[in-house]
Amino acid sequence: MKLCRIGDAGQERPALVDGDGYIRDLSAHVADLDGAAIGPEGLARLAAIDPTSLPLIEGPVRYGPPVAGTRQFVAIGLNYADHAAESNLPIPAEPVVFNKWVSCIQGPNDPVTIPAGSQKTDWEVELGVIIGSTANNVSEADALNHVAGYCVVDDVSERAWQIERGATWDKGKGFPTFGPLVRGLSPPTKWAIRRRCPCGWTSMARANRTAARRR
Repeated sequence: MKLCRIGDAGQERPALVDGDGYIRDLSAHVADLDGAAIGPEGLARLAAIDPTSLPLIEGPVRYGPPVAGTRQFVAIGLNYADHAAESNLPIPAEPVVFNKWVSCIQGPNDPVTIPAGSQKTDWEVELGVIIGSTANNVSEADALNHVAGYCVVDDVSERAWQIERGATWDKGKGFPTFGPLVRGLSPPTKWAIRRRCPCGWTSMARANRTAARRR
């Protein structure tokens, strides 16, 4: 099961994709997939619903971001050893943390706006971790208890603004539309990571790292 939101931008309604790939309407059970709905109790209520009891949604649909009301969009740089190597950078001893603003967030097939004059717009496939309950000063052992689910993120960057203009990563990573979220939130289970890179790229996924290349 994957949770998703469908409909015109700003008017999305909650839905799920069942085990057979059918989209089913959740709006009779929850108003939206916001913070309350993806908290532990909310997810437990959704998991108890028999998907076959939900109305089918047929025809072409627009997928929006899988969750509503996101307040923070925090990212980790150089988090894959192969990406650090191709960038000729050492693997950091501490996480490289930067922000992508919430204005980056949009649906997977919505158009990305390239900044005027950009010659170095780039994109990468990333694993998105969606936090479903308040987490502050959390131990490593308890961290996964705060995870509502996972999604795929298209991390779009303007490399000149990111690296050549003061090395403030937020500038090159935070343009509007620079963070499409791929359609579904997958609740945490024992699963193998398999990510798909958009824009005609091929991807090779292994347990905890991904390499992507142009076709």
